[in-house]
Amino acid sequence: MAHSLPDPLGAVLDDLARDPPDGSAAMRARLVPALRAAIDAGLAHEDARLVAERNGLACAQRICTLMDGVVRVVFEAVTRFLYPLENPSTGERLAVVATGGYGRGTLAPGSDVDLLFLLPYKQTAWGESVVESMLYVLWDLKLKVGHATRSVDECIREARADITIRTALLETRMLFGDEPLYAELTRRFDTDVVEGTAAEFVEAKLKERDRRVSRAGASRYLVEPNVKDGKGGLRDLNTLFWIGKYVYRVRDPKELVAAGLFSPQEFRLFARCEEFLWRVRCHMHFVTGRAEERLTFDLQPKIAARIDYSDRVGLSQVERFMKAYFLRAKDVGDLTAIVCAALEARHAKPKPMLDRVIGSFRRTKTKRLQSGDFVIENARLTVKDASVFERDPVNLIALYWHADRNDVAIHPDASRLANRALKLIGTEVRRDPRANKLFLEILTSKNAPESVLRRMNEAGVLGRFVPDFGRIVAMMQFNMYHHYTVDEHLVRSIGRLSDLESGRLDADHPLSHRIIHTVQHRRALYVALFLHDVAKGRKEDHSIAGARIARKVGPRLGLGPAEVETVAWLVEHHLLMSTIAQSRDLSDPRTIQDFAGVVQTMERLKLLLLLTVCDIGAVGPGVWTGWKGELLRTLYYETEMVLGGGAADVARPQRIRIAQEGLRAELADWSDTAFEAYASRHYPSYWLKVDLRYRVKHARFIRAAEEEGKTVAVSYETDTFRGVTEFTVLSPDHPRLLAILTGACAAAGGNIVDAAIFTTADGMALDTIFISRAFDRDEDELRRAERVARSIEGALRGEVKIADLVDGRRQPRERTKPFDVVPEVIIDNSLSSRHTVLEVTGLDRPGLLYDLTTMLGKLNLNIASAHIATFGEKAVDVFYVTDLTGGKVIQPSRQSAIRKGVMEVLARDRAGRAKEPALARA
Repeated sequence: MAHSLPDPLGAVLDDLARDPPDGSAAMRARLVPALRAAIDAGLAHEDARLVAERNGLACAQRICTLMDGVVRVVFEAVTRFLYPLENPSTGERLAVVATGGYGRGTLAPGSDVDLLFLLPYKQTAWGESVVESMLYVLWDLKLKVGHATRSVDECIREARADITIRTALLETRMLFGDEPLYAELTRRFDTDVVEGTAAEFVEAKLKERDRRVSRAGASRYLVEPNVKDGKGGLRDLNTLFWIGKYVYRVRDPKELVAAGLFSPQEFRLFARCEEFLWRVRCHMHFVTGRAEERLTFDLQPKIAARIDYSDRVGLSQVERFMKAYFLRAKDVGDLTAIVCAALEARHAKPKPMLDRVIGSFRRTKTKRLQSGDFVIENARLTVKDASVFERDPVNLIALYWHADRNDVAIHPDASRLANRALKLIGTEVRRDPRANKLFLEILTSKNAPESVLRRMNEAGVLGRFVPDFGRIVAMMQFNMYHHYTVDEHLVRSIGRLSDLESGRLDADHPLSHRIIHTVQHRRALYVALFLHDVAKGRKEDHSIAGARIARKVGPRLGLGPAEVETVAWLVEHHLLMSTIAQSRDLSDPRTIQDFAGVVQTMERLKLLLLLTVCDIGAVGPGVWTGWKGELLRTLYYETEMVLGGGAADVARPQRIRIAQEGLRAELADWSDTAFEAYASRHYPSYWLKVDLRYRVKHARFIRAAEEEGKTVAVSYETDTFRGVTEFTVLSPDHPRLLAILTGACAAAGGNIVDAAIFTTADGMALDTIFISRAFDRDEDELRRAERVARSIEGALRGEVKIADLVDGRRQPRERTKPFDVVPEVIIDNSLSSRHTVLEVTGLDRPGLLYDLTTMLGKLNLNIASAHIATFGEKAVDVFYVTDLTGGKVIQPSRQSAIRKGVMEVLARDRAGRAKEPALARA
């Protein structure tokens, strides 16, 4: 029942009573401004109170009370001043009922107000007028009103046919009007709808949850979670209560303890999760001024500040807040498994549904264990009695070992018992050779290590057994590159390695598939992958600190000295291969020599490639691309040659001669005179860098352009496997040529990932630009490529002014606003024997590559190659440059001028310009 009216709402009715309005329009003219002012004042008060008192659930309940008062004033005004009844007939009765979230008694600032106008049997003219007038006022107030007008019979009929309506009626609350009418609805809902349909309702709600979670993001560890609909969010808690209320026939969540669904401790956890999620959600609505449910990067720092988190060593304010959020999401997952297990025990749900909720493995068996402390019943592993962990704490690891060996899910009752026994995992268990042997076998299993490790992590066992892993549980990194929390990333990376080893990823990773069964240190590879990010969140570089942890954990797990050293080396260098592949010129012998000098052996090269592939693949959807795979394979093959006894810089004249002979064999239709003239146009660097496939394509492309009399020509083709589209450009050479190309690509929506740049002896430029694909279908991608090609040709012919073309497409850069990347410019003459390497790091923004290449042109630098990498909001662009004489940039004053010019480009974003122009990044 709605509460009595608080001031100033009561004053609104008093004012109408003193001077009754003359008709509907007059009443709305007086009612709407007064109520809107009361709502705004009430929400402002609750906003301040939420920050001060830090109780999200209480805030949601008070907002609901405020809305009760508003709806009541509207009802009273309409029924007293517009449509009063002296002697109502039996049909002229009406109950105004809150349903859904409003019926639960909780509202966020931007929530819908769901109302049921309940009739005795059919609509009357009076009832229709009252409902219509109320809705007009509520709409004028700019409230989001969900409403239905139904008789009791209609409610019952609709509830039987539609689970959504049944759920809404499950949580109704009488506001005002005819109470006997509402009592009849609740009685008939229990007897005619709920009774005997528990299993049907539970299955429907869990299927609905699956669909909802899939839409919002299947992992509860996504770094931009949906607080309402995501996995581990408020809707999951709602679903638990709906199910509990339906099956156990309770009205209040507290009654679930007496019903036996939750222990008192578990209900307290339920209440803590509910309060925290409501607090976050209300803050989000207050900050944005709308019903924003996704906790986006730009919101996270604001909410963290309002909840009063602060920076700590290794973790920022926002990272600490998000860790708390993900721990609560994990708790919600634990509660979900508990409820499902209890429902199964009551036979209120089918067993396969529980398997989907708690996570099952790839196949199930009904084999029964005849000895030990565990038993498989109904294709699930459970304990023989409640004392198995106290008798032998190593059983906390053995539980998961048996689950893996038998490929079965663990019953939630066993997981619940394990969670309660976590304190038994101390130093003694961590040092126990049996426990470590079992864990290493789980980690390196050929069954489903990812599934088992995730179950161990969610139960808290993994973090207790490996405390360094426990430190990164639920830890997020505040950037756009990593899609999951650190612990989820590590578990997913193990899953990627398992999939590689089983052959499930052979089509995407042909080289890794070929070499994975040739490595000698398989166990070391799995342990290194498990530990490679375990030192995140510390002041020290996580690769260095992680290697130290590996040297501590490795012997404990039973690895030999050589394996331990391999693990430590892999963890320390786990970013090296990715960095070299994406940001260095792989055709430069110095690059390969330096990398081979660090790797030293073929075994390490294989292991590092496999670890890198799994690490990138587990970062998030879309992070791995075929282009990255191509770069890694190129680096692998080049390094393999050096480690196998070859040389990265075989005698240059010999290599040039072999390259020219290979091309001559492919161009059998060319005369000797024509071929010699063509070959003489290319400098030695061309023959040393470009492989045969491209040499053939370039020769035919240049000849076709010249036969057509073109000085500017562009060809393109898609490469589905590498995930790029290639553009080959022929044009008279120009100091700002690359800037023109990047600007033209940017204006046409092309995202450049690499560029190979060559100049011929007769003053022509032959450049190959690689842009990432935008479409899966080749037909769509080719249409886009044609637009990009036209844009490039128009810019090179001078038909458009490239700066205007770029500026005309700039848009605000919303996604990167919350981030700050410290700009850095590194000038290095040791990484290449012929070029100065300029490495630029800064906040990514649309048009950045165009601005950088424009600046390098102004600085009179020749760009020999460009290597473009983006890690979320962080751009790392590397240019191999020379001065105008073709030499390295060695003068300190010249280097200083370059650094100053590039920093000016990077500093534009850090200045926080309010109207920053932007563009799809070239």
